[in-house]
Amino acid sequence: MNPLHENSLHVGRREFFGRSAAGLGTAALASLLARDGLAAGRSSGLPELPHFTPKAKRVIYLFQNGGPTHVDLFDYKPKLIEMHGQPVPQDYIGDKRFSTMTGNTAGKVMLAPVEPFRQRGQSGAWVSDFLPYTAGIADDLCFIHSLHTEQVNHAPAIQFLLSGGELPGRPTAGAWLSYGLGSDNDTLPSFCVMTSVSKGTTCGQIFYDFYWGSGFLPSRFQGVKFRGSSDPVLYLNNPDGVSSSMRRKWLDDIAKLNELKLADYGDPEIATRIAQYEMAYKMQSSVPELTDFSDETEATLALYGPQVKEPGTFAYNCLMARRLAERGVGFVQLMHAGWDQHGSVTTELYTQCKDTDQPSAGLIQDLKQRGLLEDTLVIWGGEFGRTPFLQGNINDRPKWGRDHHPYAFSLWMAGGGVKAGMQYGESDDLGINVANNGVHVHDFQATLMHLMGIDHERLTYRFQGRDFRLTDVHGHVVEAVLA
Repeated sequence: MNPLHENSLHVGRREFFGRSAAGLGTAALASLLARDGLAAGRSSGLPELPHFTPKAKRVIYLFQNGGPTHVDLFDYKPKLIEMHGQPVPQDYIGDKRFSTMTGNTAGKVMLAPVEPFRQRGQSGAWVSDFLPYTAGIADDLCFIHSLHTEQVNHAPAIQFLLSGGELPGRPTAGAWLSYGLGSDNDTLPSFCVMTSVSKGTTCGQIFYDFYWGSGFLPSRFQGVKFRGSSDPVLYLNNPDGVSSSMRRKWLDDIAKLNELKLADYGDPEIATRIAQYEMAYKMQSSVPELTDFSDETEATLALYGPQVKEPGTFAYNCLMARRLAERGVGFVQLMHAGWDQHGSVTTELYTQCKDTDQPSAGLIQDLKQRGLLEDTLVIWGGEFGRTPFLQGNINDRPKWGRDHHPYAFSLWMAGGGVKAGMQYGESDDLGINVANNGVHVHDFQATLMHLMGIDHERLTYRFQGRDFRLTDVHGHVVEAVLA
């Protein structure tokens, strides 16, 4: 037997359903049924998902590339203030490794928070003056102060947090959810990505495509990146002389040819091509409407701050995220670079906070007043924190900095089934090590999946003879943060 034909006969159950959902005929039928009110809920996805009733229907991940400094923003440590300028206590360090910019911590000194902390709201959460707008919504947030990871450099740490593996090639969380749960919207991608960076920063990070990649999953589950311009998707308009009906006929004919090849070879990338051609056609009408802010009130725009109408800014992307969420997009990943303050804690950190603080808080307020926060999980955080000790010269304040710190750091979540006004976990009195209720990256991933109605141990994909999952072979749901 022809080995290609033989391979097509050995189709796993999940791959069969995945291919079936990708075909043009099935997609068209689902669209017609939905239009006639005969079908409800998500399209495609795995038939056994969700495993149980989800608390969240969608995720907006406000990912802060570079490692926001937990000890300057959310993790208040009075002892750090007392020890400012004193040598790092080596009994806190042990055999920990840091980036090559620090190397050995001998001779380093402790650095107090640059701005004061205050307790906020009824919950009494400590939030720095760096973030006045976030401080104003503290009672809506669930802080985790005991996150820890294993990677000390940016790209592997980001990839580890988003995909469960430090090397490129594993599916990211958005791809897993898109694969498992399908989509509530058939005119926009189920996994959308936008990037931004503060103007004038000297510590911007590279946005690698594998941060929103599908890895070994079929590539139709990878994130679709919107460009940071007034034209977020290229080629939305038909060329001169090409009508919409003409393009529709071309796509139908191309799809028929691709369906024949799919039947012959069973290659899931052919199914991807069919699905993506169809999605591109639908986005010609959905994206212009998505990016038209003329229906937003001035009060709503004001929530996000003065940069909200400037494409490519974090504020603009936050409003786009809300518009995507209310249109049924399941996973929106915003990545904002510039948090790598090796020598700019007293300068560029102010810019980073100014650019992201009001839009982040505004997004929460906007979702809340629209009734969307209850089933939208919003996450704010980076790949690690920053060292409580100084990188630089204590006598040269304009160049104070902090190095990468994976051993204890903070993030916050809101909505989507997490407890509001909560602080979970704790670092030690200098913010160096986890003191109690540690949350490993895999625990965080397991909790994210749980909130979306997925048992992280049961959503797997067979690749190279092994069943893979987002959490690898680790991870426990952090039950204490669930509402």
